[in-house]
Amino acid sequence: MNPVHTTVGRVTINDVARAAGVSVATVSKVVNGRYGVASTTAERVLEVVARLGYETSLVASSLRRSRTNVIGILLAGFDPFAAELLKGISAEAVGKGYELLAYSGAISDDNAVGWERRSLSRLGGTLIDGAILLTPTVTLPTASVPVIAVDPHTGTGGPSTIDCDNIEGARAATRHLIELGHTRIAHVRGRTDLESARLREQGYRESLAAAGIPFDPELVRDGGYRAAWATDAARELLTLPDRPTAVFAANDLSAFGVMEVARELGLRIPHDLSIVGFDDIPEAASATPRLTTIAQPLQEMGARAVNMLIALLEGRETEAHVQLPSSLVVRKSTAPPPGA
Repeated sequence: MNPVHTTVGRVTINDVARAAGVSVATVSKVVNGRYGVASTTAERVLEVVARLGYETSLVASSLRRSRTNVIGILLAGFDPFAAELLKGISAEAVGKGYELLAYSGAISDDNAVGWERRSLSRLGGTLIDGAILLTPTVTLPTASVPVIAVDPHTGTGGPSTIDCDNIEGARAATRHLIELGHTRIAHVRGRTDLESARLREQGYRESLAAAGIPFDPELVRDGGYRAAWATDAARELLTLPDRPTAVFAANDLSAFGVMEVARELGLRIPHDLSIVGFDDIPEAASATPRLTTIAQPLQEMGARAVNMLIALLEGRETEAHVQLPSSLVVRKSTAPPPGA
């Protein structure tokens, strides 16, 4: 077998050919599973491939076959919500012949809007065959590759989508607080460009109306689904002359922000202030106190998203919209209001 001297960096197909004593064309046939190579030669090439750690280039593979068998998971950031979705996506993708590429295209607020278009422009058709978009900031009526959106944008049109029953989840959260005796219930809403935030505020308002409690716009603040923004919102709400006795936060991260401010102000949870979140990320069960929240089946949503995308990639039809149920999880952050 011929010795090989590679340059520092990536092992190339030329390196493999020299080490195995065959042509580049022969190596290409072996690694791509094509016929026309003797079994002993193929075994020798594969041994060199394993020894040198050679991997075929996704770009080269795409140019040859117009496919990479890679699914892109495009997300704004690696937060607990995205992590749970990724768990479901990766578990479901096992054994289906696809690799996964998680790519964050919005690393700062300066380029946060429209990161999906930029990411698809960079990756679509060259590195990935299709994409799953998590909480997109824009609608994408057309894209270079098949796309599924998880927690979709408010705009009309665009790709197939998957989410949970946000309205009923918000109704259940607000109804739980009303049944405990609360009437001053604030809402820290989510990203206003996402359908989920709009629907959660709608569910909050509907439960208030059903109980005969007038809606008070002074009790609603923007939280943007971010703990940092939610702390500002919570500080405004909890320092009102007639402060709320309960807060429904549009996601768990926002609920954690409310908890932080409540502690700073000397409010005891749940004795002085009840808090309900949304998502049921793992951190909700370990918060102090453990957070009452609305659970959405994040890992199942990830699994369904990858199956929907694979159906599109394989030329099969898929649903235009999939909605999974949400459910109330009562823990220790809610109780009757003071004096009830």
